[in-house]
Amino acid sequence: MNKLNISIAYEAYDQLQELNENDQSLCLKAKDALKTSYSPYSNFKVATAVRLSDGLIISGSNQENLAYPSGLCAERVALFTIGAAYPDAVIESMAITAHTDNFKIEQPITCCGACLQVMAEFERKQNKEIEVLFYCIDGKILKVKGVKSLLPFVFVEDRLAG
Repeated sequence: MNKLNISIAYEAYDQLQELNENDQSLCLKAKDALKTSYSPYSNFKVATAVRLSDGLIISGSNQENLAYPSGLCAERVALFTIGAAYPDAVIESMAITAHTDNFKIEQPITCCGACLQVMAEFERKQNKEIEVLFYCIDGKILKVKGVKSLLPFVFVEDRLAG
């Protein structure tokens, strides 16, 4: 038996103003996308803004459904929009944020496993890592380079592609 460890590298910021202008703008676009969240059941709004290599920003927000779990997370809404409308686009970075009126969110909210797997597929497709910003409104921001940092045992099976 071998005991192994996995560690990740990430950047932590205490406030939005510490980020460069592009990252600040992306976080604010994600915050703005919270307005389109359809979350009447959880009352937990999640939104993302995705920057493509040509500078275009695509936003997404969580979309719930009474027939749980028929809804979809913000990250997958945005990523599937990109896949359908911009199939050859290269994703540079994405910012994810959340809000609820029920309590104060004090730490950045991270992605679920399903969203991480979809993000990993986009990285694989474009052969380029995606920079991910987890933005806590009026709080900390975490910045990660590449989904493998968040999902180190990502599902990959090269034989399925052939």
